Amino acid sequence: MYNPFFSWMMLAIEAQRVVELRLVRLAWGGSEGLAEAHSMVTEKMQAAGEAMTTLMTGGSPETVIARYREHVAFNTKRLTAA
Repeated sequence: MYNPFFSWMMLAIEAQRVVELRLVRLAWGGSEGLAEAHSMVTEKMQAAGEAMTTLMTGGSPETVIARYREHVAFNTKRLTAA
């Protein structure tokens, strides 16, 4: 049986890691910190637009959550790359 609460909780847990990684990058400052600040705003605007479009065209909230989790996974991978 599918439990949508699980997806919400996993998104919250995974997003906390990205918040931590981004705060560290912002705290270090410099050009990387500035670039991260700009990408945060851009990514959030694009993700919100994508979610709104998905819902307006009949997509489910579960689809939106799954897509947000993909974005979060990408950011985790990008921010932890050496």
